[in-house]
Amino acid sequence: MSEDDDAVRTLLAYLGAAMVATGQPVSDVEDDLARVSAALGYPGIQIAASPTGVILNLASGGAATFESVQGGLRLDQAAEVRAIRHRLSQSTLTVSQATAELLALRRRPPRYPQWLANLGWIAIATGIALILQPGGPNVAFAAAGAVVVVALFRLGQRFALIATLLPTLASFVLACGVFAAANADWLDGPLRTLLPPLAVLLPGALIVTAMSELAAGDMVAGASRLTFGLVQLLLFTLGIVAASHVITLPAAELANLRVDTLGWWAAPLGLILISIGIGVLESPPVRLLPWITVVLGLAFAAQSYGQHVSGAVLGSFLGAVTASLGSSLVEAVRPNLPRLVVFLPAFWLLVPGSLGLLSTTALVTNPVGGGANALEVATVVCAIAAGLLVGEAVARSFGGALRRLRRGYPLRGRGRQDRSLLR
Repeated sequence: MSEDDDAVRTLLAYLGAAMVATGQPVSDVEDDLARVSAALGYPGIQIAASPTGVILNLASGGAATFESVQGGLRLDQAAEVRAIRHRLSQSTLTVSQATAELLALRRRPPRYPQWLANLGWIAIATGIALILQPGGPNVAFAAAGAVVVVALFRLGQRFALIATLLPTLASFVLACGVFAAANADWLDGPLRTLLPPLAVLLPGALIVTAMSELAAGDMVAGASRLTFGLVQLLLFTLGIVAASHVITLPAAELANLRVDTLGWWAAPLGLILISIGIGVLESPPVRLLPWITVVLGLAFAAQSYGQHVSGAVLGSFLGAVTASLGSSLVEAVRPNLPRLVVFLPAFWLLVPGSLGLLSTTALVTNPVGGGANALEVATVVCAIAAGLLVGEAVARSFGGALRRLRRGYPLRGRGRQDRSLLR
């Protein structure tokens, strides 16, 4: 085994782990790594990607390497990972340079100071509240609750015990406050008012990614993500249920009640606040912010239309199709713009994690009606996953045709090469 082989194998392991850390489904990671490996002169690569690490070898029977995933990446880091992968595929970056850039990626500080990122978190919570529960007192509480959640999150970065208990602790503290406010008749719909401050922490993207992986046949990755996401939802639910025993509320107050007193302008303002908040919290490249806002707006319009025509299931499906297709088309037309970075913020708008928390809480506090609510939310999550698959399939067809037209190739389909070791 030559030193070049060792260097390439190490690079691909680093790259694969970084791609998993951005939140990509493992099938996409395996396909992208296979293309990079072929560009580097190793077409026989075998890959086994999972949510916690990547195993690969450059040829059947050869030496294998494992690289673990060390937590998630910000959107600016995700954009850099995509740029490294693209330059490797185009042979404009050497193996040693790419390895050095990937090693430096984790140490790169956020673009904005922490106090500004905290304000971004508050802006996201306020924007989601303007869409999810657009009542004056509800939006005010969402902003105040976001301050509490940010404080707990920052403490969790210093103390491991708080980090472990963060889902239950944050939901308990928020629920005590909002239930007390509801008892004092300061606001209506307390259960939905809880969701916006917690939205950034909720595992909505994780659960939907798990469903799409299961649908694509990636059973190990999909099942592990789904199990982890459901456990996280249960931990959030535990905090809310505990608060309902400390601050007693009538059962009717725990219903899924949407308050809408602010008018039509609340949703557009919410979209703007979400875009600004994402810009300072996740530090995406500034050139991507207009595209992120466009995809958010299109996804929200499609979701609203579907909800108006048929309800939450169709709305979620159309929103997911639009978000997936829109971000993929942006990358097809502008290859230097990473699809994943443009697409991921739409998960906070589709709020599958918020709906999941709502259903699990209702199931515990109201077993009779909660079961039907849980079934509806499970259907919504499946609709989002199906929408992502449909949008991606359409976008791949369009993108492949566009690339072949640019290169002068005939329009013919190409099946996916099955290179995974874990199926």
